[in-house]
Amino acid sequence: MSTLTQVDPYKPLALRTNQRVKLSTDAPFTPTYIQASLTQSGDPQGIYTSRVKNRHIVLENPARASNVQKEHDAKKGRRKSEKKKRKIVALGRRPTDAKGLWKLEIGAQKFDLFLPLHQLWMGYMSELLGLPPPSSVSVAEAMPSASSMHPKLVKADFHGSLLTVRQSKNPCLVGLSGIVIHETENAFKVITRKDQLKLIPKQNSIFTLAVPLYSTLLQTQFEPAEAVSSALSGQYSGTVLDAPHIAFDLYGNQFRFRSADRAGRKFKAKETIEL
Repeated sequence: MSTLTQVDPYKPLALRTNQRVKLSTDAPFTPTYIQASLTQSGDPQGIYTSRVKNRHIVLENPARASNVQKEHDAKKGRRKSEKKKRKIVALGRRPTDAKGLWKLEIGAQKFDLFLPLHQLWMGYMSELLGLPPPSSVSVAEAMPSASSMHPKLVKADFHGSLLTVRQSKNPCLVGLSGIVIHETENAFKVITRKDQLKLIPKQNSIFTLAVPLYSTLLQTQFEPAEAVSSALSGQYSGTVLDAPHIAFDLYGNQFRFRSADRAGRKFKAKETIEL
């Protein structure tokens, strides 16, 4: 009768420092299993020694993706990236119309409500064109050169400017004037002095753009604030037409761009024939 020896599995191993544990057996599993599986071979021991022993063997053969599958995955990734880019891009005309982002309430269609926007635009023009302060120089000396103004005006922002229709194929639009509250690729949306919201197409229309002759900024680094405020008393309280200004003709057929696209576009000087 054999006696069973009890082994404590939780007993700590008596190992030295940096000594690896080596488990040895008379019948290891891997060579025994492989040699027992090679029943049709005459030399299973030789096959194990030449092909398995001391080699790294992948137990499962990974599936390789075909070229067609790789192209399909690449197209799918490109579609996802393009879809993300479309979400980041600004809203177009149809989504903005559906959400009513540019629709004004009936009580908000007042010319006086947009006068501060127009005066802010005059200050923007004064800084952009480097206009001199009033009563500092004569009208002839204050007139800036056209070569320096034209490249800046074609790329300027017209939201808040005062436009007047000088010529159009639609006779009902001639003489219409108002503050620009929204500019699209093909039209200007203005608010008139009669508190009416009008949509004026750019195509086949010639506009008159008024730019102040003198700076409308209240303080400069050359003159004290008191002198400038006294010189501006009674001026620029209304529109740009109530003070000395410069008038430019704006041809709508050559200006059919969005304000954001126009800022980065290169314009070339060419003659225009309007029939």
